[in-house]
Amino acid sequence: MDELREAAAAWLAQDPDPDTRAELKTLLDADDTAALADRFAARLEFGTAGLRGELGAGPNRMNRVTVMRAAAGLAARLLSGPPAPPTADRSPGTPERSGAGGRPGVVIGYDARHGSERFALDTAAVLTGAGLRVWLMPRPLPTPVLAFAVRHLGADAGVMVTASHNPPRDNGYKVYWGDGAQILAPLDAEISVAIDAVGRVDELPLGGPGDWTVLDESIVEAYLRALDGLPLGDGPRDVSVAYTPLHGVGLEVLRRAFERAGFPPPQVVPEQARPDPDFPTVAFPNPEEPGAMDLATALGERQDADLVIANDPDADRCAVAVPAAGGWRMLTGDEVGALLAEHVLRHTHGDDRLVVTTIVSSSLLGRIAAEHGVRFAESLTGFKWIMKARTAPDDRQVFGYEEALGYSVGGDGGVPVLDKDGIGAALTVAALAAQAKRDSRTLLDLLDDQARRYGLHATGALSVRVRDRALIADAMTRLRRTPPASLGGRAVARVDDLAAGDGGLPPTDGLRLHLTGAEGRARVVIRPSGTEPKLKCYLEVVLPPGDDVDAARARATTALDTIRTDLDTALGLG
Repeated sequence: MDELREAAAAWLAQDPDPDTRAELKTLLDADDTAALADRFAARLEFGTAGLRGELGAGPNRMNRVTVMRAAAGLAARLLSGPPAPPTADRSPGTPERSGAGGRPGVVIGYDARHGSERFALDTAAVLTGAGLRVWLMPRPLPTPVLAFAVRHLGADAGVMVTASHNPPRDNGYKVYWGDGAQILAPLDAEISVAIDAVGRVDELPLGGPGDWTVLDESIVEAYLRALDGLPLGDGPRDVSVAYTPLHGVGLEVLRRAFERAGFPPPQVVPEQARPDPDFPTVAFPNPEEPGAMDLATALGERQDADLVIANDPDADRCAVAVPAAGGWRMLTGDEVGALLAEHVLRHTHGDDRLVVTTIVSSSLLGRIAAEHGVRFAESLTGFKWIMKARTAPDDRQVFGYEEALGYSVGGDGGVPVLDKDGIGAALTVAALAAQAKRDSRTLLDLLDDQARRYGLHATGALSVRVRDRALIADAMTRLRRTPPASLGGRAVARVDDLAAGDGGLPPTDGLRLHLTGAEGRARVVIRPSGTEPKLKCYLEVVLPPGDDVDAARARATTALDTIRTDLDTALGLG
């Protein structure tokens, strides 16, 4: 207890935030050992996803001290030498990196979560105090605007203060490098080492508001102009959309994007239209979660909409629902990814085009790429990997997606944002739906077309949450030693241990099981979550092409259910 009290007292002495100071003083006065240990016996680790955690006092929470230390570590890394050479292409016509022959520059964005603006201002103060050039976004804006701005401004790095679709009490700190993509190893480790070397934050030199540039609306206009290059086609714009930003920051930018592209303004869920960091109408502000889209689909029903679209709170993800027999049907990320990929490839040109998805997403994208004669790559999970995937030096990436509702859509000039972009994806989905509507068809009809052409690729998931992360490590060890002989009546024909860097990919803790049976093929990928105490499993069943798609979907659903049941037993975590 003495060590915890000493650590808490040292933190209290440097903390500039009266709220977390009061929280910490209350815990010290109450001798609340458990609460102090929860805050001080561990710390938030800085990794390729930056920082993310619950708001509160101490190194195991997101707060002003944690953020200032992170900013000081980032500054130290930028000042220690030339930035690592980019491994993704800079957008045509963008200026040279600001640090070339001058001070390194960082652009900072933030969303509307609790603490986001304050954390952005603290970051600006620390970076300018360290001698860096800083641009600050003019107001809370979507994450893809920040990711775009890094390349547009020729910055050496970018910081986005957001926890995306996490619960209300969370916040986070995402770092981009000068190529406009999220950082990868070894940069994360180098920044983490620099953070560890930071002393007291009340001894850091700090800049003031006059030391950084607050951007104006021209940065949003530049982002919207970049979306002009999306492959929307010159077809109809007659599509009725019901939309929700889920209490986030997407609405105003999406409205402007729709107007600029000639689409009717979307009907917006009024209860969820304004940014609200408490997310009062949803249990969890993630459009993948059950119930999160209920208000949006209800609006779609009342308005007789063609389409329901949702962004998550920082608008980097895009969810889609369509009218179906018996109500609205949420499309999976793999279904939207397949539709967008084929649309992009029909509206772009060149055999140097590259499309990318992750090892846990559907294998359908590879089939689509082969049919269109373009290049295809698989990456590890996450857009930080998708945007670094290459099959050849002259690859021109025009599309990337992951099953978790993340898409980066591009045209012949490549992708305008080297990260997932829920605004650009929403625009492209609207264009695709409008073209289908012109032909008296729907997105469901287009999915059926793909099933007949490429075979039915049905995907599902199993996620097991545990209290003790050691149980996950034990389960992975057990599966490696003794993988199941069969799942869902299908033989496990091969097991790929992804820790060995299968297929030229960087090593990662995961297993890929290939299943064979009387009809089609199946695959299961198992990996621990990088952010939560979960073991995540991704299932796919592929059935041969056929005319009776409804019957094939029913068989695939049954196959997924039986595989999921057997897998749950094999994991031994229930």
